[in-house]
Amino acid sequence: MKFRVYLRALELEDYLITYEWRKDEEIYHILLNFLDMYSEEIQNMVGGPKFFISKEKERQWILNTIQDQNRMVLGICLKENDQLIGTVNIQDIDWVNRSAHVPILIGNKSYWGGGYASEARILALKFAFYERGIHRIWALVLEDNIPSLKLHERMGYVKEGLLRDSVYKNGRFQNQVYMGLLKEDFDKVYQDYCEKYRND
Repeated sequence: MKFRVYLRALELEDYLITYEWRKDEEIYHILLNFLDMYSEEIQNMVGGPKFFISKEKERQWILNTIQDQNRMVLGICLKENDQLIGTVNIQDIDWVNRSAHVPILIGNKSYWGGGYASEARILALKFAFYERGIHRIWALVLEDNIPSLKLHERMGYVKEGLLRDSVYKNGRFQNQVYMGLLKEDFDKVYQDYCEKYRND
């Protein structure tokens, strides 16, 4: 089995595709899980906590990310036809300590549940660690989001702490698990993955 996806630089004209994703209510709520809904970032992306984004805001967001030195946004594309199906954000980059956060979005819901996110995550981590010199990648996962916790653990992430009542969602405060992944942890995961699927 070979990787079915590849990563490429996000291009300005991609805003017409990503705009359609962000209009979807399910994807809107996924984005709220990535970011503080009252932060400047989320306000710029969705026009406020109860409003969806305009084409102009989406185009400006992509332009800003292309120019941002502390973030890299990559498109997730199908090898078979070059279709853009999602994005990878290598963000909150601390170049001194060589750490970053790497959230992934499969925006085309036709490809949810088919393992595409896992493939994209492997490629994104490989890019961050081996091509950009990142040493540590962190993630925050809701404590009751068991599938996400298990996915991160399969990728080599280790639970490093608990942020109690750090998120208010669905009418209640919820805990977040702070997870970390070092390059040396990923080395083994990537080797096992390549051996299993005979990738290089």
